[in-house]
Amino acid sequence: MAPAQVSRPLLTSPLPASPLSRPLAALQQPLRRLLSFVLAAMLCVSLAACGGSQAQPPSLSAEDIAFIERQAEGFLAARDRLPELADLVNQRDWTFTRNLIHGPMQEVGRQMLYINQRLLPDDQPEAKRLAEQLKRSLAQLDEAARLQDADALRKTYISVASGFGKYAQILPAQVQEDLKQV
Repeated sequence: MAPAQVSRPLLTSPLPASPLSRPLAALQQPLRRLLSFVLAAMLCVSLAACGGSQAQPPSLSAEDIAFIERQAEGFLAARDRLPELADLVNQRDWTFTRNLIHGPMQEVGRQMLYINQRLLPDDQPEAKRLAEQLKRSLAQLDEAARLQDADALRKTYISVASGFGKYAQILPAQVQEDLKQV
């Protein structure tokens, strides 16, 4: 069975008015209008401040470009020695292959690290990935020369040459232009 509803008497008489309620009631309407106007004005100002101008795309400073250029010069100098490395690989000259890797090409990893630190944040993950690939390929090339494995040496040289080319492409356009790499 459903419980019976209890009816409650409705309050029909208002609360007794205090002497201050009339002046407050008279101020309530103008205060609401003023508050609405202030909120609308604040909203307009905040929207205008946020969307008034287009944000400039991130760019490298002149100092960053100069720093990257200094590091890229060493990187590109090592890249320019790839034909010499190819001759050593083709001749199966194990000793001089390793000497070239540990000599003139030794600083490539450090140079790429410094370049990566100055690149735009969006470009850094790809640059780091390419740098790691190139360093890994150079280590594999060194290991193939140490083991005197001609097939591995040839295959790994292709990976090294490709790594230099790919990493050179991620250098900022201004750096490539300044270093006449375009």
